[in-house]
Amino acid sequence: MSDTPQEMKPARPRRERPKVVRLSEAAAARVREIMAASSGPYAGLRVGVKNGGCAGQSYTMEYAREAAPLDEVVEDRGVTILIDPKAVLFLIGTEIDYVTEKLSARFVFRNPNETDACGCGESVTINPAAEAL
Repeated sequence: MSDTPQEMKPARPRRERPKVVRLSEAAAARVREIMAASSGPYAGLRVGVKNGGCAGQSYTMEYAREAAPLDEVVEDRGVTILIDPKAVLFLIGTEIDYVTEKLSARFVFRNPNETDACGCGESVTINPAAEAL
């Protein structure tokens, strides 16, 4: 017996895709503060990974004037995050936090795909998520 339109089951609602990155409340508050004090209209915060440093890669963060056509767009805690498609597999599951210590304050990437980091804390080694499975 073949399925006719009357016999077909209703489609299940699609499950929401997990976010590539998420922000802690502290990071979101700091990004909103920085963006509000910025000198121009920005579409969001661009986050990525670039080659370089003693461990091989480093994280990047910068203002984004507009989204590129293939950017992954993540909305989290009132912040728009734009991710270069080449960086997505390296960032899946990452939480960006903002940490204030006695003598410093900085953004910290907590990335489950990181396998190593240099002693200075400026660069990391990251395996793409597909390879880590």
